[in-house]
Amino acid sequence: MSFSMAPSRGLSTGVALCLVSILCIQLGSALSAGLIREIGPATAAFLRFSVAAVVLALVVRPRFLAFDRRQWTAAVGLGIAMAGMTFCFFSAIERIPLGLAVAIDFLGPLAVAAFGLGGWRLVWPAAAFIGVLFLSHDGTGWVGEPLGMLFAAGAGTGWAAYIILMKRSSVLFEGLDGLAASLLVAALASAPFGILSARSGLSVDMFGAIVGIAFLVPLLPYAMELTALRRMPVVAFGILMSLEPAAASLVGAAMLDQPLALLQIVGTALVVVASVGVTLSGRQGDAA
Repeated sequence: MSFSMAPSRGLSTGVALCLVSILCIQLGSALSAGLIREIGPATAAFLRFSVAAVVLALVVRPRFLAFDRRQWTAAVGLGIAMAGMTFCFFSAIERIPLGLAVAIDFLGPLAVAAFGLGGWRLVWPAAAFIGVLFLSHDGTGWVGEPLGMLFAAGAGTGWAAYIILMKRSSVLFEGLDGLAASLLVAALASAPFGILSARSGLSVDMFGAIVGIAFLVPLLPYAMELTALRRMPVVAFGILMSLEPAAASLVGAAMLDQPLALLQIVGTALVVVASVGVTLSGRQGDAA
């Protein structure tokens, strides 16, 4: 009995870690909204990366001087992708609802996952696009400011690049060394923009909030997702991550006073279903 129960417990733990990770990411995004209004998206991104880089460097203690050219090339690429993705996403949620921003952002990794799919499976990217259109209308008018939606699309492009570059980084680095180096690069890349575009001074309360948000995103989610992947099939992990647009809509409604109309709920469901469909289609393609 103990042998049959162990995998079940491992899977349950993995599912729980994924769900907590999703909650941390969306809570971190919602809590960032106030800071973004105060200090600007570039400054908020720079400070979050700086805190996360320092904390992870102290915990992991990576040997930066021992990294070779290939490793630093991968870390620089990943760090720049992370910096651009975060700046664009923060700029998006400053202008459009969180649920809509995450849904557009989600089109990036969905496009990466859908790459190579053909035939009837192309219905999934189409469904996701229709879902985004539904999310952009609250029943009385369009809620997606063009610039905000453009920033969200930029974040999605950055997320797609992040996925590709993260795969390469995971091969070249051991443990969390690659993430530590990439966060350092992201902090340095965003420093000029963050410092020059700061809208106000940084109070003690703001700094405390930034430290807390840095733990919520990206430190805790990355650690939890890495642990979850060791306990569950990749396809199950992908399906659970597909819940992010729904979680973003719920958190936006609860914390940011961004309630959803019926059409927007349908749009959120379409994006989630499309992501699950692409995940399962990719799995079937691998098996074939």
